[in-house]
Amino acid sequence: MKKRVLSTLYKHLKKPIVLEKPKDKKLGHFATPIAFSLAKEFKKSPVLIADELAKIFKDEDIFESVQAIKGFINFKLSEDFLDEYATWALKNEEKFGQDSKDEKILLEFVSANPTGPLHIGHARGAIIGDVLSRIGTHLGYKITKEYYVNDAGNQIYLLGLSIFLVGKEKILKEDVKWPDEYYRGEYILDLAKEASEVFGKEIFTDKSFVPKLSDWAKDKMIELIKKDLKNVDIEFDNFVSEKELYKNWPKVLNTLEENGAIYKKDDKIWLKSTKFGDEKDRVVVREDGRPTYLAGDIIYHYEKFRRDYDRFINIWGADHHGYIARVKAAIKFLGFNPDRLEIILTQMVSLLKGGEPYKMSKRAGNFILMSDVVEDIGKDALRFIFLSKKADTHLEFDVDLLKKEDSSNPIYYINYAHARINSVFEKAGKKFEDVWDVKLKDLNEDAKNLLFISLLLPEIIEDAFEKRELQKVTDYLKSLASEFHKFYNEHKVIGSNEEDKLLKLFSAVGLSIRVGLRLLGIEAKRRM
Repeated sequence: MKKRVLSTLYKHLKKPIVLEKPKDKKLGHFATPIAFSLAKEFKKSPVLIADELAKIFKDEDIFESVQAIKGFINFKLSEDFLDEYATWALKNEEKFGQDSKDEKILLEFVSANPTGPLHIGHARGAIIGDVLSRIGTHLGYKITKEYYVNDAGNQIYLLGLSIFLVGKEKILKEDVKWPDEYYRGEYILDLAKEASEVFGKEIFTDKSFVPKLSDWAKDKMIELIKKDLKNVDIEFDNFVSEKELYKNWPKVLNTLEENGAIYKKDDKIWLKSTKFGDEKDRVVVREDGRPTYLAGDIIYHYEKFRRDYDRFINIWGADHHGYIARVKAAIKFLGFNPDRLEIILTQMVSLLKGGEPYKMSKRAGNFILMSDVVEDIGKDALRFIFLSKKADTHLEFDVDLLKKEDSSNPIYYINYAHARINSVFEKAGKKFEDVWDVKLKDLNEDAKNLLFISLLLPEIIEDAFEKRELQKVTDYLKSLASEFHKFYNEHKVIGSNEEDKLLKLFSAVGLSIRVGLRLLGIEAKRRM
């Protein structure tokens, strides 16, 4: 709708126009402050310009009315236009909200260390990344989803060592001296038991076997991570191994050196990241010659930027905030444009159950497993609630709320609207397609308003994607469901003189709920 309005206005002005929603919906569907920006050019007051433009625009048949008020121009769309758009949308569900953006994006998210199952912190980034990809793909972007596997470094060795020590203590029944840092949880014991079956108990007799255990356990954890993700309908196009990328470290380090990006001090190699906005220079090679964690990120982004993409998006946990400046500095030193990299940070998640903190998983040690929460509330509720707030804000919710069957549970309330629409059609003895060609004429104001809201989904998803504010979609669906329930409770449908018109209106509402939820990775319920 918005694009049609903009193209209509552009035809007269030949200038980019900003469209807004009037604060009072009685004033119209859209408004523009264009007269204020034209005042200097035309040397007239915005009020006079708005009056003149309103007279020009009112002849366009997509508008029912055009009003100039205090320099703003308000537009109310015609019933014919809304009806025509609704008919097309109902007959072209797969194309509703689609666009043809010409841009290739590499989207990297989750990238949790393969040292244990996914916890709820990982889940937030996973769901945001997946839905960003779903909506972006619907808008026409060519998006590749990538998981960067941190399978190099000390944490993988520590995984193997933890399994080795647990096996020694629990299977061989020997005394063990535990290091200060190791992985805890029943899953480590489960891995030790499985390793005993695969390799034999002798795997726990000599510490030289730890690297072998590490590699084996890492692969097991990657399998588990993929399974956990698939259980919430998330799959990746690529998995990139950090360990494999390190083969390119000499070449990348040489490139940094040639570009004057590094220097030696205290037997370490430092990146001059302060040159491009970092608070201090960063070590990329330790005294013993081992590359740091940052080195892995540098190699990965070097490989990324050599691939054929227009833009790169990383979704990181908020604890990685300090890495942004240093990674972007490295990209600049490598000869690429760091502005092509966008980083979305996700804040922490706090879970409650009945008002009390959600219990940590015994299986995983000291954190809450994503799989436990999915088992508790289902993937749809998990997806919806994780998308209900902007990524960079703290999220706290009570899982018991998501089990309620009333308006306090947003996913239930939205699904109930969709199921109710299906129920109304069943009671009327009609199919959706039976009313698609019914003309929506002489609707009351409540019906017109509901029709307009039901057709806003394309604008909502585009705005949500471009601003990286996916909560705009969940907010829209909650608002649409609320407007529908209110209308249903206040107006008779079956047996009324306007039954077919209202059924078409309801089918438009159902369409946006169905498509909107589908873009969130949720299938709308037809019966409840």
